[in-house]
Amino acid sequence: MDYYEILGVKRNASQEEIRKAYRKLAHKYHPDKGGDEKKFKEVNEAYQTLSNKEKRAQYDRFGKTFDGGQGFDFNQWQSGFQGFGDFGDISDIFEQFFGGGFRRKKANVNKGKDIQLDIEVSLEETLEDTEKEFVLDNFIACSRCKGSGGEPGTKVKECFSCRGTGYVQQVKRTMFGEIARSVVCPQCKGEGNIPEKPCNVCKGEGRVREKQKLRIVIPKGVDSSQVLEVQGKGEAGKRGSEPGDLYLRIFIKEHPLFKRRGDNIYFEKGISFSQAALGDEVEIPTLEGKKIVLKVPSGVESGKVLRISNKGIPHFKGFGRGDFYVKLLIKTPKRLSRKQKKILEELRKEGM
Repeated sequence: MDYYEILGVKRNASQEEIRKAYRKLAHKYHPDKGGDEKKFKEVNEAYQTLSNKEKRAQYDRFGKTFDGGQGFDFNQWQSGFQGFGDFGDISDIFEQFFGGGFRRKKANVNKGKDIQLDIEVSLEETLEDTEKEFVLDNFIACSRCKGSGGEPGTKVKECFSCRGTGYVQQVKRTMFGEIARSVVCPQCKGEGNIPEKPCNVCKGEGRVREKQKLRIVIPKGVDSSQVLEVQGKGEAGKRGSEPGDLYLRIFIKEHPLFKRRGDNIYFEKGISFSQAALGDEVEIPTLEGKKIVLKVPSGVESGKVLRISNKGIPHFKGFGRGDFYVKLLIKTPKRLSRKQKKILEELRKEGM
């Protein structure tokens, strides 16, 4: 099936449209939420390809299989082909035969790495947007050179080796003859330029490793295993290159009173036999800390579930809330006073 069809987007969809479509479908089909595991894997596979500019470009050219659906997978072929020798990216070979369609103008090897962080959130904290503070041992932009990698006041010049492209040509002898391939320039590390004098603090890298304090707002309605993307908060890139992203994987702490299922909350309330038979009003605790009064109908059976609308978890990036469900359990007393026994005996004689 076509990756664009799987995500339900057009072929000219922007990265933001692809990301939104993925989040919606991943939430819908996530196995932990009772979704379709096969569909979830298909959605992930489609997103991994279409969210990567280079993979998306190859997919748009060749589709999922290189020969148009004859069972010849391009990625597997590239991997197996490299077994004949150090060809690097097989696109270099295509560049020689098909006019350079795979050539990139500038390397992106200096982009900062993404960071994944696991965090715990209490059930109460999912009711409102919550600010969390983290301390990360992370690469940040060098404060002396402002990320340029050069000493303040010195110039950044074009790399002589690659002429500013970030790549140099390397010729290798292969079973096909001599093949030229593009490799990241070892002089400028793919940036295309180098500082005249490297920064004394970061040694020309444009970043330093330090403890970094971050304040991140966790949106209301988040659920366990959900991953939040914070763009640009990963590792700083080298010499001012694009930073990585921060991915926060959410874990909801277990609550002693309440159970969460989706955006609904479940609570068990014990009631006496007389309350069940005659009906009553009982107090129920809530996540907000306030108690609410619940009316128990007369003649209710043990296990009956009553629903209180709009008292559950707020819908993630949506409107309204889930519901609050109360399961009534009739408690059987283990010890009875003489008076209670006498009353029950009378009730038994009356057929109750």
